[in-house]
Amino acid sequence: MPRMNVKPSKRNFNKKQTLKRLLGYVFKTYPIRFTIICICILIAAVGAISASIFMPQFINLMYEGIEHNIGVASSVGFDAIKDKLIGLSIALGSVYIASIIATTLYNQLLCTVTQGFLYRLRMDMFKKMEKLPISYFDRNPHGEIMSTYTNDVDAIRQLISQSIPQFVQTMITVTLLFGVMMYYSLWLTLAVIVAIVFIFQVTKKIGGGSAKYFIKQQKSIAECEGFIEEMMNGQKVVKVFNHEEKSKADFAKLNDQLNNDSYKANAYANMLGPIIHNIGNVLYVIVAIIGVVLVVNNVPNFSLRGFGTFSDVKFRLLPASSEMGVALSIGIAVAYLGMARQFANSFNQVSMQLNSVVMGLAGADRIFELLDQKPEEDNGYVTLVNAIIDEKGNITESDEKTGKWAWKHPHENGTITYTELKGDIRLFDVDFGYFPEKIVLHNVSIYAKPGQKIAFVGATGAGKTTITNLINRFYDIADGKIRYDGININKIKKADLRRSIGIVLQETNLFTGTVMENIRYGRLDASDEEVINAAKTANAYDFITRLPDGFNTMLTGNGSQLSQGQRQLLSIARAELADTPVMILDEATSSIDTRTEALVGKGMDSLMRGRTVFVIAHRLSTVQDSNAIMVLDHGSIIERGDHDDLIKQHGVYYQLYTGAFELE
Repeated sequence: MPRMNVKPSKRNFNKKQTLKRLLGYVFKTYPIRFTIICICILIAAVGAISASIFMPQFINLMYEGIEHNIGVASSVGFDAIKDKLIGLSIALGSVYIASIIATTLYNQLLCTVTQGFLYRLRMDMFKKMEKLPISYFDRNPHGEIMSTYTNDVDAIRQLISQSIPQFVQTMITVTLLFGVMMYYSLWLTLAVIVAIVFIFQVTKKIGGGSAKYFIKQQKSIAECEGFIEEMMNGQKVVKVFNHEEKSKADFAKLNDQLNNDSYKANAYANMLGPIIHNIGNVLYVIVAIIGVVLVVNNVPNFSLRGFGTFSDVKFRLLPASSEMGVALSIGIAVAYLGMARQFANSFNQVSMQLNSVVMGLAGADRIFELLDQKPEEDNGYVTLVNAIIDEKGNITESDEKTGKWAWKHPHENGTITYTELKGDIRLFDVDFGYFPEKIVLHNVSIYAKPGQKIAFVGATGAGKTTITNLINRFYDIADGKIRYDGININKIKKADLRRSIGIVLQETNLFTGTVMENIRYGRLDASDEEVINAAKTANAYDFITRLPDGFNTMLTGNGSQLSQGQRQLLSIARAELADTPVMILDEATSSIDTRTEALVGKGMDSLMRGRTVFVIAHRLSTVQDSNAIMVLDHGSIIERGDHDDLIKQHGVYYQLYTGAFELE
């Protein structure tokens, strides 16, 4: 079946909803630890501005101490000043210690939370992927799906472990710092507010452009990886047809797009930091100038408090007067410079995290798009059970393996009937299309009795493989009916339906593992002896025993160290081990040479004996002994009958057999 080159519909990327869902996902995974992390981040943020809170008091007290030493009148004695300095030092030290403990704790907890969350996320992604219909993998390049597991998951790792905690801590720091600045001087804060306006405008303009291209960069990376994965799988074809230059040209287009998106994303990102940093430098100079003017000219200071010691704080939004307080003090002016610098640096840190946040959210959105895919529907309720069948044909269910199987069919009235699994499959007037507007099978009817061999012959795209995909419900029919042992297959649970159907595909898939494990894939509870017997039946035993480690030989790269024929023999052995009443052979011997095909012949005969078999073949010699041969053309059965009947008809099959024309 050809790949359906249709991209899935893309939903709009909503950053707020994605962030809310992501944080909810993390909280659901580790609710207690996540709460502790949030509290620790708050404590760390308070610690970050503690110097700004205490510094004015230190400077003012030290200034009073200097005045006391030089004999200038002071409102408090030297011992009182010393005691207050010691108290402030202890308080500041305590805050710093708490901040260090909180920072250490939340960083350690973040390691556990992040890795645990990613573990669960990958598990959920893989579980969901296993539930998706085959059509999803037809629509999406495998490399792009892999990019979701690698690039997007890594972007989320950085988002959870670094970007969000730093972003939140910095935003809390900025908020608290702004409050402290207003608390000490509204005049100086006005300059900060003007700077904030500039920073927000710059961030909106440049940061927005950066975020847009970082999102595009994520998509471009996925497309590049999808193309690379496709080229790696098809390297032999590329080299055989001297397609290297065209492949390089195609990749160059994708790589150019990735380069362009990455360049623009990083160009915007690299501009944002220096611009905000220099706005901070300008703010520092402006605050210094304003502070000097206010102190030198003894300008009344607007603030949220009176500038005395902590014991005589007076909250107000009034200019300080001789009755209500003093003008801006040197301690406040000097400390405010540090606050302005820290405030600007905090905004710079926020801007540096914005890109990572956007990339992480874009990755999370792609992952949630996978998790939100509609799973393969299964409304079946008829199951396959071990059965005991007596001489009269009565069927009872068994908890132990009996070698006999039956369909367990519960009914609405509460009764349960059992139907012996025989392998009787019939299609009645079936229509099907991969898309509703394009029907590819038209009015197909097939009757396969238990033990019969049904063959499909026709040109590529005639619908042969599509019919077998409908039998195991990889796709659901548009119209008509398919019955299995008299039961509508829509009523049978898909897992049980597929457990009763073995399949040998033209493209063999072997997994990383031993030869023994690859054959056992057909039935995981099979013993070593049963695996060996299946290999003997498929005539794979001889070549397996000649491998370096026999059945324990490790296979990698889809069994690349084996010949195509050997790989197919293992696939046949796997199907034999499954021991199903129905077998689908989709061009199973097309990739096997004539000599190997002769060796496989006896094994194939044993494999098919007593089973209902559907065979798709281009070699007519492999289907001559079929009970019925269906000749398909453009999704319709144009001829049917056994070999002799079709030869007598002198139709399409006759012309194929005599070589009048060939399948294309």
